[in-house]
Amino acid sequence: MKMKFNLLTITLLLVGNFAAKASAVDTLLVESKAMGTIKNIVLLPDSYDPKGEALPVLYLLHGAFGDHTDWMQIRPDLGDYADKYGFIIICPDGGFNSWYFDSPIDEEMQYETYIAKELVQKVDAEYKTITNRNGRAITGLSMGGHGALYLAFRHQDIWAAAGSTSGGVDIRPFPGNWDIAKRIGEYSEFRSNWEENTIINMVYLLKKNSLKLIIDCGVDDFFYGVNKQLHQKLVDRNIPHDYIERPGEHNMEYWANSITYQLLFFNDFFNSQEKE
Repeated sequence: MKMKFNLLTITLLLVGNFAAKASAVDTLLVESKAMGTIKNIVLLPDSYDPKGEALPVLYLLHGAFGDHTDWMQIRPDLGDYADKYGFIIICPDGGFNSWYFDSPIDEEMQYETYIAKELVQKVDAEYKTITNRNGRAITGLSMGGHGALYLAFRHQDIWAAAGSTSGGVDIRPFPGNWDIAKRIGEYSEFRSNWEENTIINMVYLLKKNSLKLIIDCGVDDFFYGVNKQLHQKLVDRNIPHDYIERPGEHNMEYWANSITYQLLFFNDFFNSQEKE
């Protein structure tokens, strides 16, 4: 009986020790001046210590019709990657089909300001983070892929690395889809909004090594063509980037696989900054 008690005690201690070292999941509430309280998931690696070393942060954006919980459904083990690589992962709520714009026609959709300013400032205030661009990266899927590149291209003082998986990197071929027209106006009336805010027309904002970039898309995805065009434009402009195309559709199976490569990419980026 004594031996069983000792074994049980040891087992409980081991389980407790493992749980103590597992990633922590927080829900961070952030007040947006334009939009009120917004929820965000925060994954803190087991190495996180509020009094210890400042850690880099990856912002991970969801797609259309989604919310801040999407990535945890796609990769329930996302926290394991935070533990493995030792960086913080933030999954913001990007609203219902916001496309991460500051909408010029809807004052209640101001997600560029929210992500690039209000959220980043709150994260840096609440957690022990590296508070410069070299400690921040951003990526996302579909609408979030557009959002990640859009935000990074326009705010290179905030992020030093960015990615997109299955991203809507040229919105112009899709004028009737995913509420884009509700954010920037109908293409027939507000053509300049579409031309100025589509990723493929924003490459001019980049210098040769201003952002570390990774872009991928499945060859059976309806966004495959525009991703390939963006890749070619980056090549033509001599902008270094990683580009991956492989079999896959616009679905959770593809994103669950894709994000593992992107997490490794951003880990390598963060490690390279530490050595400089």
